[in-house]
Amino acid sequence: MLVTLKELVQVAYKSDYAIPAFNIHTYEDAVAIVKGAEEMRSPVILMASPSAIRHLGIRIAACIMNELAENAKVPVVSHLDHATDLDVIFKAMKAGFTSVMFDGSNLPFDENVEKTKLVVKVARAFGISVEAEIGRVGRSEEGEEATQILTEPDVARKFFELTQVDALAVAVGTAHGMQKQEAQIDFERVQQIQSAVDVPLVLHGSSGVPDEDLTKISKMNFGKINIGTVLKTVYVERIRKILQEQPQLKDQIKLLEEASKAVTEMVKHKISLLNSAGRA
Repeated sequence: MLVTLKELVQVAYKSDYAIPAFNIHTYEDAVAIVKGAEEMRSPVILMASPSAIRHLGIRIAACIMNELAENAKVPVVSHLDHATDLDVIFKAMKAGFTSVMFDGSNLPFDENVEKTKLVVKVARAFGISVEAEIGRVGRSEEGEEATQILTEPDVARKFFELTQVDALAVAVGTAHGMQKQEAQIDFERVQQIQSAVDVPLVLHGSSGVPDEDLTKISKMNFGKINIGTVLKTVYVERIRKILQEQPQLKDQIKLLEEASKAVTEMVKHKISLLNSAGRA
């Protein structure tokens, strides 16, 4: 079932769970993510990052996610992740994405506000949800170095009051592209932010968050938890293992289908941590 981001996070952030959001890069890993969500009976968000858009293109990415969503046994959102180009965002809306993120975290506050407001205005006309970011999560979505700017509660409140986004990404100690679970969440800052602004929060860079902290933060005002790097890692590691064990394997479909099982298992593990199982 294809749904919007707002439909899911508005319920989750006031409850004791969060909606898992997983980055896709191929058709096979998208199928594996939905399979894991169905087995756990969890709502799920499929996200196309800038690298996925470069690989698949906007229309193909939308077709893959929406086709899977419409045939899924659980609610599925098709989300454009970390878009900085307004033209890309508007093309994604036209292509059928049900949710978009405008990432103005590298812009001055006023410019971030003005561009976010424009995205929200257009999205509202099409019934599409909007996520934006205030503060800056460490490293870019591509893993490139970027200075972390922790979110200030008062700034978050002002940003939300001016933009009225459906979900707000904040920087509280995570970083994109982390290979180890070593992120140190500033829980005091999290509490201050959730007291300052009444909107579903979003945590980016969650592959680097220790399991116990992921469960803890999902019970706070976070409606959406982004997970990407760990899925890429287990996918590639499983491919490497399969080829080592079966050096004569020549069937790429069999290879990718077998490797995708690792993605499904990791998806189920993260769903259990976020307490979203059985919420569909």
